[in-house]
Amino acid sequence: MDNLRTLFIFGLLIVSLLLWQAWQKDYVHPQQTEQNTTSTQIDDGSLAANDAALPDMPSVSAEALPDVPESAQSSAATKQKIHVTTDVMDIEISTQGGDIQNLALLKYAVSSEEPNTPVQFLSDKSDAYFVSQSGLRSNMDVPTHYAIYKADQQNYQLRDGQDEIKVPLYWQADNGLTVVKTYTFKRDSYVVNVDYKIINNTADAFSAYPYAQFNRQKQSSGSRFIYTYSGPVFSNTGNEYEKVKFDDLDEKPFDQKAKDGWAAMIEHYFVAAIVPEQNDEEKGYYARSLNGTNYTAGVRMPAISVAAGSEGHADYEMYLGPKKAERLEKVAKNLQLTVDYGIFTIISEPLFWVMEWLHKLTGNWGWSIVLLTVLIKLVFFKLSAASYRSMAAMRKLTPKLASLKERYGDDKQKFNQAMMDLYRTEKINPLGGCLPILVQMPVFLSFYWVLVESIELRQADFILWINDLTAMDPYFILPVLFGISMWFQQTLNPAPQDPAQAMMMKFFPLVFTVFFAFFPSGLVLYWVVNNVLSIAQQWYITRKMDAL
Repeated sequence: MDNLRTLFIFGLLIVSLLLWQAWQKDYVHPQQTEQNTTSTQIDDGSLAANDAALPDMPSVSAEALPDVPESAQSSAATKQKIHVTTDVMDIEISTQGGDIQNLALLKYAVSSEEPNTPVQFLSDKSDAYFVSQSGLRSNMDVPTHYAIYKADQQNYQLRDGQDEIKVPLYWQADNGLTVVKTYTFKRDSYVVNVDYKIINNTADAFSAYPYAQFNRQKQSSGSRFIYTYSGPVFSNTGNEYEKVKFDDLDEKPFDQKAKDGWAAMIEHYFVAAIVPEQNDEEKGYYARSLNGTNYTAGVRMPAISVAAGSEGHADYEMYLGPKKAERLEKVAKNLQLTVDYGIFTIISEPLFWVMEWLHKLTGNWGWSIVLLTVLIKLVFFKLSAASYRSMAAMRKLTPKLASLKERYGDDKQKFNQAMMDLYRTEKINPLGGCLPILVQMPVFLSFYWVLVESIELRQADFILWINDLTAMDPYFILPVLFGISMWFQQTLNPAPQDPAQAMMMKFFPLVFTVFFAFFPSGLVLYWVVNNVLSIAQQWYITRKMDAL
């Protein structure tokens, strides 16, 4: 029994270590990238020497592709920035490619310490490069994301009474072909519509493949055992949800063909997704490593053909914002899967749903965690009661076990056999005392991923000093309370007969206090409340059985 209990405690300790390492990567690192706004910009023209930044065309060989437009080489002197502001986004569009190069999410602050500084989700800064690009591919002269567009004006703002803003950009070839690229931004929406209008004033038929992609820099990070995924993800027919790691793209590019689906880049709590028109036409989904530092992920859409003297359209949508399931599921099928709880989804999703319901009642995510913990204890109340009765019964056997220890001395084999015989005689299950730990572990792990993945809990405060449930307790009060509660609960348990194990058990509250000091405060809050409820239940049962 002592060995098993120690083994379970060690297992919890190891899991705690892994979760702490994961939190260090997943919570701290993205915050650092969000805050940096002073770095230099990257010129898209610097990638123009290599067509790897452009998607392939299925019907045109690489040798037949035209050179990158000359404007890409001199873009720094000719491109301009267009500023667009809605109620939820602050956007900067470059006339080079008509691409979104900077996007701030006005409803989400970088940190609780900087509530007036919004998260910079897309950026053309050198150390956090992440931009949206799109264009046309053809063996004719067409605008790729290197082309220079013209704009009607440089500032757009969604004003009171307006539901949307349209931002048109214009490109014209020497032969009279005109392309109008129009962005549509809507109120209270992270969905951006992109429409290409092709006006073919030439004497020849026109054909080109529209494409859209995200180009981002791989952020450096230390190695961790587990982590929240950051990088390209895809969904399409027969492939519900697939992650494509940056390291895999260094080995070979990713290519899939399907009639529906989407391509996206995930960055912790936020997602940038491209959703082409969902129809029976085949699309190409791809991801590439450009230079070992920058990576693209995108969609090559079906060819658009326009007869001479006619017009044609091609459009798609983007989602550029928070990973909120209720928003994502309205945009595209399976897009809500980017809120990725991994193998614990079957538990994490119901936990979040209940927490969200409790939040509607309390208006505070911290109290939602407290009430959720109470509900979990009620669900497992009878199981825990049986476990605590088993431990109380074993505690009453302590004098008899001490007598056996004295009788058999250092003969551990005979002592263990006699101990098991005593348990059978007294009808006690020695594993019964381990059940609370076993029951709590899946919930503990699932709740960790709810905290890591659910943006609703990001920077959510509780009371007094807790102003971010996804950050560590700044004053270590909750970890200390956890250590005290763990120590007190140990006093209610039967003491190990092995002196070495008894000494080891005394140090566990201190060790766990140190580990939990760096955990998200919401997770520590859950465990503290759980311990307090467990102590109350176990104390009542132990006192009742001692009176028998």
